[in-house]
Amino acid sequence: MSEEKAEAIPTVDHKPHATFFRQSGWLMIATVIQGFMSLGVHPLAKKISPAEYSIFVTMLMLTALIPTMPLQMVFAQQTAGTLATNRSRQLALMIRWGWLLTFIVWAVIALFVLMFQNRIMAGWGLTSAMTLWVTLAALLMNLWMPLFSGVLQGRQDFFWLGWASIISGIGRVAVAVLIVLAFHGGATGMVFGAFAGLGAWAGIAIWRSRDLWLAKPERFDARSLFKQVAPLMLGFGACQFLFTTDTLYVKAFFPGDEMASYGVAGTLSRALLWLVLPLAAVMFPKIVHASAKSEKSNLLGIVLLGTAILAICGAAGLCIVGPLVVKLVFKADYVAETMKLLPWYAGAMIPLALANVLVNDLMARAKFKAVLPMVLLAVAYGFTLPFMLHKFPGRMEVALQTLGAFNLLLLGICAWFSFFGPKAKV
Repeated sequence: MSEEKAEAIPTVDHKPHATFFRQSGWLMIATVIQGFMSLGVHPLAKKISPAEYSIFVTMLMLTALIPTMPLQMVFAQQTAGTLATNRSRQLALMIRWGWLLTFIVWAVIALFVLMFQNRIMAGWGLTSAMTLWVTLAALLMNLWMPLFSGVLQGRQDFFWLGWASIISGIGRVAVAVLIVLAFHGGATGMVFGAFAGLGAWAGIAIWRSRDLWLAKPERFDARSLFKQVAPLMLGFGACQFLFTTDTLYVKAFFPGDEMASYGVAGTLSRALLWLVLPLAAVMFPKIVHASAKSEKSNLLGIVLLGTAILAICGAAGLCIVGPLVVKLVFKADYVAETMKLLPWYAGAMIPLALANVLVNDLMARAKFKAVLPMVLLAVAYGFTLPFMLHKFPGRMEVALQTLGAFNLLLLGICAWFSFFGPKAKV
């Protein structure tokens, strides 16, 4: 399509507060629906062994290790910025290069898995190579989904971003239920459901953004782009590392039966964070656009307050209704152990949710001096967590206490650079 058509699509509504609440409200509704649909996969744990369920949770966390958050925010930032400054042809080339490079990265990972397949299966206790390869297919979709979702987010096409999320959840649960119940697919069937859901989401985002990546391309300044992309990848990557890696660390210290309850607590607690993420997701491109136009925006305070209220109330609600939810969705045997972990897990998500809002604001305003302390904190967490698990054997809650402490430190770092640190050089 022509550049003129791509540029004619509106990217900003000039009724900021009304638009913000409408768009973030819709994304919250979509996220809740998608979350319930995705949660609908977990009752299948009643149909498989605890060891198989722990394999599914681990494979799910493996797909979550893909830097989806930084990848999406990079393309959201670039889309919002290029459309605000009428450089959609450069955006077309960026999207195509991103598409190609993510496939190359995936191909390298697939080659590595092929070479060390038996060792990987033994280390993670996998019973079928098919589980590993379906997980790899899901990894590819989990690379493309955030790339093109970032494009939709950057152009503020939140309507279809929400629908992609909903359809993803429906596809995930429908395919998983079919394979597990009809074909006794176990963990492989549940992972295949994740692949189907991610594939549906990626497909919708690719189709909805086709006018941008099909536009006539134009060369861009790669060095300038790298200076913007590298801090975004590192900053959001540090947040995602804190959000996703604890399960993989803990699995190395506990058997599959014990990991099942940890996986349940993690699933419920992460749902808390997904509930509040839409607020920051809507805020981010608006602040990028405002910064590109040298306009002022006061969304940060609104989003921070809303996130705090929702996160605290959600954590309290989880602790109250947790036993009922675990009985309804998972096995009743998981209730006691899950409830020992759930308050710690949910509590650890609150500072991470608030830090995520501040990170979105810092990155949107190009306050990149916060990135180095964030990365150093993530590295310190990567070494501290296994040390603590080794020092206190048999105590899963130690992992969550460590996670909560580091999330509080992340919040402190982000708060310092947001309110007291040096100003961005725009």
